[in-house]
Amino acid sequence: MSNGSVVISVEDLHKRYRLGTLDAGTIGDELSAWLARARGKGDPRAPIGEEQRVGDHFWALRGVNFQVNEGEVVGLIGRNGAGKSTLLKLLSRITTPTAGRLRMRGHVASLLEVGTGFHPELTGRENIYLNGAIMGMRRAEIARKLDEIVAFSGIEHHIDTPIKRYSTGMKVRLGFAVAAHLEPQILLVDEVLAVGDVAFQRKSMGRMRSVADSGRTVIFVSHNMFSVQSLCSRAIWLDQGRIRQDGPVAEVVRDHLAEHAVRTVERTWSMQDAPGTADLRLVGVRVKGSGGQDVFRTTDELVVELELQNLTIVDEDLNIQLIVHTENDVVAFVSDMTEVLGTALWHVGPNKVSCTIPPHLLNDGEHRLSLLFQRRANRHFREDHVLRFEVLEGPRRGAWFQKWVGAVRPKLRWQR
Repeated sequence: MSNGSVVISVEDLHKRYRLGTLDAGTIGDELSAWLARARGKGDPRAPIGEEQRVGDHFWALRGVNFQVNEGEVVGLIGRNGAGKSTLLKLLSRITTPTAGRLRMRGHVASLLEVGTGFHPELTGRENIYLNGAIMGMRRAEIARKLDEIVAFSGIEHHIDTPIKRYSTGMKVRLGFAVAAHLEPQILLVDEVLAVGDVAFQRKSMGRMRSVADSGRTVIFVSHNMFSVQSLCSRAIWLDQGRIRQDGPVAEVVRDHLAEHAVRTVERTWSMQDAPGTADLRLVGVRVKGSGGQDVFRTTDELVVELELQNLTIVDEDLNIQLIVHTENDVVAFVSDMTEVLGTALWHVGPNKVSCTIPPHLLNDGEHRLSLLFQRRANRHFREDHVLRFEVLEGPRRGAWFQKWVGAVRPKLRWQR
């Protein structure tokens, strides 16, 4: 965390929207609220209650408090509707708070919704000068940065075309180039970067890292936890308009991902409902991580346990295959029981079988587990997607935190 002076101070910040209207932060609404406060009265729109939705009002932010020091790079994370974009709008002065206090020091540049801050009738070049002027920069200062901004955006051939004729991607490119190159003290960036292509996202992340390394402050909103960990040193987790956690990025991201992981890690059936045949029934299946927890990481050893009810099989002719699919329905791997254990007699009654998946094999993301039972060289029965679980990112070294490509990510032996 930076030791610089405080550049953003948020105290007991609240923001309420009126449901069924386009924007609760219109000039008329804000003027009514201001007049009420000036007379020493409460906000005439303020509902009573602590729930996020009260009557025809919705509390987007409730009692938010934090400070950001100069040079800090802070990630804002949380589910959709948590209040992240609302907070950035308040920091950008696009709307005003319902209650609370917000103080900022220095020039602020923001990239929120696509096209925010652009005049559609003006050309790209004219909008660069307009945005610079809004930030308090002199025309000569903007002119010195113009060529760099245009080159970064990659829209040289359209810079003198009115913005209203730009595609969404072109607006994103120019908007980010302007925000990142006019040397703001504070840079606010929303999820809008996800609109751009992969090459531009990579270039934008590099630029934000350069801005941060220069000692300026960055507030970054993203659902991509790898990008957040790569860029930020601190994260603030918003949940239903309140700060759920504020601290080192690795800890906050870990706890956020663990809470929202997709898990169906155990299933059991009665004999009447159990999948299988008249010879064999699958009555239970579960996957457990190291220490028995059901939050899994790439560094964990996983154990898949099967509970079988054998009704008639008294020979050696039964094989089980474990099939693991990725979130893209790609088969990550297949493991064959007989290949490992060979054949053995089965006894009638309850049987337990387990398969261990070593650490550093599964990639992060959602996985689905299927089971294939074979007898006499034919399929006996198959149960598809019997479990669904998520593997979370484990500790990493280096500075690159994007998602690894591939169905698996084994930890191989390297030498030098």
